[in-house]
Amino acid sequence: MDFLKLLRRFIPPYKKEVALNVLFNLLSTLFSLFSFAAIIPVLQILFGITTEVGVTVEWNWGMSIGDIVSAWKNNLLVYIAGSVQSLGAGWMLFYIGLFLVVMTFFKTWASYMASFYMIPIRTGVLRDLRSSLYRKVISLPIGFFSEERKGDIIARMTGDVGEVEASIMSSLDMMFKNPIMILIYLVTMFLMSWQLTLFVLLLLPFSGWLIGRIGKSLKKRSTKGQEQTADLLTQIEETLGGLRVVKAFNAQHKLIERFDNLNDETRHTFNRLNRRYAMAHPVSEFLGTFVIAILLWYGGSLILSDSSPIAAPEFIYYLVIFYSIINPAKDFSKAAYSIRKGMASLERIDKILQTESTIVEPENPLPLPVFSKGIVYDNVSFHYQKGRQVLQNIQLEIPKGKTVALVGQSGSGKTTMLDLLPRFYDVCEGAITIDGVDIRNLSTYDLRSLMGNVNQEAVLFNDTFFNNISFGVENATQADVERAARIANAHEFIMDTPDGYQTTVGDRGSKLSGGQRQRISIARAILKNPPILILDEATSALDTESEKMVQDALEKLMQNRTTLVVAHRLSTIKRADLICVMHEGRIVERGKHEELLALGGFYTKYWEMQS
Repeated sequence: MDFLKLLRRFIPPYKKEVALNVLFNLLSTLFSLFSFAAIIPVLQILFGITTEVGVTVEWNWGMSIGDIVSAWKNNLLVYIAGSVQSLGAGWMLFYIGLFLVVMTFFKTWASYMASFYMIPIRTGVLRDLRSSLYRKVISLPIGFFSEERKGDIIARMTGDVGEVEASIMSSLDMMFKNPIMILIYLVTMFLMSWQLTLFVLLLLPFSGWLIGRIGKSLKKRSTKGQEQTADLLTQIEETLGGLRVVKAFNAQHKLIERFDNLNDETRHTFNRLNRRYAMAHPVSEFLGTFVIAILLWYGGSLILSDSSPIAAPEFIYYLVIFYSIINPAKDFSKAAYSIRKGMASLERIDKILQTESTIVEPENPLPLPVFSKGIVYDNVSFHYQKGRQVLQNIQLEIPKGKTVALVGQSGSGKTTMLDLLPRFYDVCEGAITIDGVDIRNLSTYDLRSLMGNVNQEAVLFNDTFFNNISFGVENATQADVERAARIANAHEFIMDTPDGYQTTVGDRGSKLSGGQRQRISIARAILKNPPILILDEATSALDTESEKMVQDALEKLMQNRTTLVVAHRLSTIKRADLICVMHEGRIVERGKHEELLALGGFYTKYWEMQS
């Protein structure tokens, strides 16, 4: 995404504010020109140039722009000369000073109003950018996050967005305001003396080339700096997530050394970046002064000659206007530097925004069927990477109300089977149907509303017990939440906390034991009351006593429900209607507990190992 694409994407909702900002910037510039114009009569009065009253030039439609400007200048001088003779030089200076004060007041008021309407544009665009990024991250499939580092994604959502705010958004005012000022000032300078202005413009390409050379490397270095920042955040995230392992293996020194090296490299990169960025202002100021010095020499030579196109007071006014261009030109060049610097972050953000989801929503999704028959895995094959099949030709029927358990060694494809049902991933070959409808023809929202998930790792949010249990369930009452907690054998330990169901569980449930976290996760699924349950080793984190309580609750919950279970503890799935033994991505055995034991195959081996 480049700067213009950013504006085209996010500016349209703020067209009114943009128009008002441009209007007030235009007024501010015009009032500034009028206030500067007071210099000419002041100099003429002070140096006694205005002594005789001339003749007023009448305006007519046939006059050229040059004739109009000449007539305006002549009539202004006639008016000033007449006023000096009638009022006196002292009073005329007083009125000119009053005019200057009034024009300056209107100029500053218009400048403030321009900023007033620019602020909601800046904050609004940042808000919309953050929202777009967050919505995109939420909508991306699970597979995207297995390929990207969490720290890098966090860096893009925080550091890169912050860089865009600091560099690009802070430059919006300059980008809208300064071109207007520069354009109006240049037009005025051309009208006053095209020779002088043409001479000035011949000097500007060199200045622009030099400034461009300085800013060219900013984007590249900024990209490298943001990538190094992402590496830092990745290590921080990994360290916090694995702090127990770090301390248990006495690896603090190793991680500190690695972090310090990354930190030093990042500091070195940003030193070079910020030094180059800081060069923008001095270089542009020096070049501006250099051009003014040459202009003084050239303009002074013209005035001293007999054929000067401009008088001395007008030349001073011309210099004031030109000098007034320098500040907006410097700000404009600084804004260009900032945008170059921020474009690296914007491209990193846009990489996420432009990521195509592999889970494609159907254009015309079929209505959600009334679940009445069952689920069918029809010759399903799947791979994460081409050439490495995870599932091969899976044929499985799960009738409504039945419980099907998947067992097997780690890496045999059990969890992948579960992930394909709610379309966390899409099958590579074959199809999964619910009541004969391919799940790819349903909206993912409707599909997942049929299912309740309890995973091996209980995912809790830094919120209250009530909000964690009622997560995803609208209009849940206190009684509903308590009923679900009682079934999951969680009510008692919740009530032992200081604020009961309004107690915060901590970051990822850090205030709870593993078994307590899992029971809250089970209570969440119970409250949703879905027709299809997906249990991925739901009791693996429980001790023996908790496992028995939760298993009893789950068995009650699974009655008359369609349940797909992955379990390592075979004792928890003895009563399943169908047990499928998976090996290297295939179902190699299937049947009830007793039937599989009689086969003397993989299942018998697993059972004997656990017994």
